[in-house]
Amino acid sequence: MNTAGVRAEAEIRARADGRGGTALPVLESRGPLAVRRTRGSGATAHVTLVGAMSGPHGGDHFTVRADVGPGARLRVGSAAATLALPGQHGGQARQDVRLTVAAGGELHWMPEPLISVTGSELAVHTHVDLAPGARLVLREELVLGRTGEDPGRLTSRLTVRVDGRPVLDQELDCGPGAEGGWDGPAVLGGHRAVGQLVAVDPEFEDKPVAPGVPADGLAVLPLTGPAVLVSAVAPDALRLRRLLDRAPSAFAPAAPASA
Repeated sequence: MNTAGVRAEAEIRARADGRGGTALPVLESRGPLAVRRTRGSGATAHVTLVGAMSGPHGGDHFTVRADVGPGARLRVGSAAATLALPGQHGGQARQDVRLTVAAGGELHWMPEPLISVTGSELAVHTHVDLAPGARLVLREELVLGRTGEDPGRLTSRLTVRVDGRPVLDQELDCGPGAEGGWDGPAVLGGHRAVGQLVAVDPEFEDKPVAPGVPADGLAVLPLTGPAVLVSAVAPDALRLRRLLDRAPSAFAPAAPASA
């Protein structure tokens, strides 16, 4: 096992401040990750993740934690796209993201794309635990290779639980050595950008969303929870973002159940 890589950690805790806003009692980072509070709006606190160096490289292990308390509202983004790069000593890099939201809390997790550079190997696992009554909007964008180059190996797993029950648990494995026809018509179909948006909102219980394919490359799938998964594929990162930005307008109401 390669132990030559860099270890980096970042932690964010958001709490209602009792005055209609959101405080950040914990905003800490170690290693080549930095967290910065940026100008927010209304009751929502805004935080930006900043990479103090390129990476993750092979052998690195990055961990990011965000915890949102009751009544708090947090939006987290990143300053730039993340580049998964081959390391000097080789080996797989790891990135773990752990998100928790209490009842009445709200989290918007909206990082910039993750780009898998040729020769790299990265495993990403995002864990989300929500209490009943919590709200979440999570965007994930993966780009397979820079312009004109082949991708590295990229494995991304997303796990979402509400009240301890799994709502979504899926994994995408692509690039050299991946199995399952990841580049075939049943998965990416030759596209080099893939993304998803997960929305969890108690309002979906009374106003469920209908499944559909409202645009080329975009699909809407209602989940239990109550939650909605929007998946998209595109030739490049710009068109992927445009598709995902249109996702909320694609939430058509489900037809009422027949008696």
